[in-house]
Amino acid sequence: MSTGRAALVILRKELRAEFRAFELLTSTIVFVVLVVFLFSFAFDPTSAESRRFGPGLVWIALLFAAALMLQPSFARERTNDTLAALRLAPVEPFAILAGKILANFCFLLLVEAVLLPAFSVLYDVPLAPVAGSLILVTTLGTLGVATVGTVFAAIAAQARMRELLLPLLLLPALAPVLVASTEATGGLLADPPSLPRNWVLLLCAFDVIFLTASWLFGSYLLEE
Repeated sequence: MSTGRAALVILRKELRAEFRAFELLTSTIVFVVLVVFLFSFAFDPTSAESRRFGPGLVWIALLFAAALMLQPSFARERTNDTLAALRLAPVEPFAILAGKILANFCFLLLVEAVLLPAFSVLYDVPLAPVAGSLILVTTLGTLGVATVGTVFAAIAAQARMRELLLPLLLLPALAPVLVASTEATGGLLADPPSLPRNWVLLLCAFDVIFLTASWLFGSYLLEE
């Protein structure tokens, strides 16, 4: 079986498992919307303040969402040694990681589909005029978060105290992508809006580097 086909099989398995119950998506969406809601009432920012500090809040909320959603990616595979069965299948180890990355990427995009409109309404920041560029930035940033998060979830799943280990690994590793995504989003929400190309290029480089690393070291990441 080819790597691409195997990754799609893993992706379908992950989507089917989540959409059967909606437990993880529902709790994560409620959590991030609650974070944005509470910040809007606690600080009552003006429109100018929302444009200045809003991007950081959005990406911090997404980081919290990632910490919640990525932990079960490989933890559920420990039941009945499912991961060992997957590794015995005649597919490249990267296919397993790629399927997990795609699934987490889709889940985070669904969270953003609720988070961004809620942010726009609560903070009175119209996003429609920059929707195209914002989709580009959020896609690149979310892919970086999903890739790094999935890789570290694979590492943490084999360790003790894995519930605490994953957030500790994510925070420093995701610092570049969070900074670049926040700066790029801030440029889009500025008056007048602009798309900082340097930050977009940094996001692209970050995604390529970590996807390549996961491809090269996939077999080591899935070892017991």
